[in-house]
Amino acid sequence: QVQLVESGGGLVQPGGSLRLACAGSGVTLANYHVGWFRQAPGQEREGVSCIEGDFGATLYADSVKGRVTISRDHRKNTVYLEMNSLKPDDTAVYSCAAGYRCYVRDDAPLLRSVQFWGQGTQVTVSS
Repeated sequence: QVQLVESGGGLVQPGGSLRLACAGSGVTLANYHVGWFRQAPGQEREGVSCIEGDFGATLYADSVKGRVTISRDHRKNTVYLEMNSLKPDDTAVYSCAAGYRCYVRDDAPLLRSVQFWGQGTQVTVSS
């Protein structure tokens, strides 16, 4: 059974940091491009970042550039999203997905032909 399992979410104060993890089970993430997405209550899902499976090129949404770093550890079959200087506007459910191609549309990173989604992890930024 293929699963993407996110972890690392939680409650953090503004200016704080979190590291989210997306672990693959029954799937080798190195064979896919992996993206992180978020959805806040009442809003559409938006792309946050994407990392290619071959050379590891990365894409970021303008709203998180300079504050977020996506990376992958092939040995652990895991993709990470390091988030710093968090703001209340970053509050959302964050989900990872594995697909075939990272690309940009309207300055947002997206993922073509998504094959698998994780269940999501809640990130709440509040004092």
